[in-house]
Amino acid sequence: MYYYTIGKRQKGTVNKMENKLLGKLRAGEKTVGTFFGMGNASVAECLGLSGIDYFIIDTEHGPFDVESAMEIMRGGELGGTTCLVRVKDGTRSSILKMLDIGARGLIIPNVHSVAEVKQIVDCAKYFPQGNRGFSQARSAGYGCSEDAGLPLEDYFAACNKGTMLIPQCETSGCLEQIEDVCALDGVDGIFIGPFDLSCALGKPGQFQTEEFKNALERVRKACKEHGKFCFIYAMSAEAAREYFRQGFDSVAISVDYNIYIDAFRKLTEAAKA
Repeated sequence: MYYYTIGKRQKGTVNKMENKLLGKLRAGEKTVGTFFGMGNASVAECLGLSGIDYFIIDTEHGPFDVESAMEIMRGGELGGTTCLVRVKDGTRSSILKMLDIGARGLIIPNVHSVAEVKQIVDCAKYFPQGNRGFSQARSAGYGCSEDAGLPLEDYFAACNKGTMLIPQCETSGCLEQIEDVCALDGVDGIFIGPFDLSCALGKPGQFQTEEFKNALERVRKACKEHGKFCFIYAMSAEAAREYFRQGFDSVAISVDYNIYIDAFRKLTEAAKA
């Protein structure tokens, strides 16, 4: 073991490895998030002030890249919430950069096999779980955080423990191998994308079929059996309550711009009534 420091740590420096969302999940709390699409750090700060547990910066479908995602994270952290990122793909560069700028967790889309997830773990987790490239960038307070002064192996362990890796189950391949995916060391949870999963089952948007319901239960059961958290997307608070009743750990409700539009539509209609 040895120390690696690129900056002088100050007394009272923030513990950059703290993951409030992970702490709530481990305590058995219900957690609620949303997808972030509005692209402004002030919006992110306001989301944090709302009391929401987390939001997901969507770099798969959204226009964001590394620099804009970093500014959004700053706003969210200032507001007091946890910032996750759905990366655009499972490549090393997509994973590494979002972790280095401070994402507390990554959602990985379009996963098809156990082999893909093993490669994702290898990119996202430090030794001994993986081979993440070493850098004490923003995620470690540029080397000045309390964590940055740990012996290197302890620092690696803190990063691995505090950063969530969440493959997305939205393909037939991932669904058919979900038990093996959940069994992998380094996988912290699974995120279900209902729309793409229903497409993979050959019945787009048909969420009431037995086949779809059985698929959800299979994923949830696999997560529970292997001690992993199960996330799912919902369109409304009512749907979220039903998912919690079914035993899901966390629900991401809608997208911020849809919520924004709906709120002002209702406000306008109420004012003119």
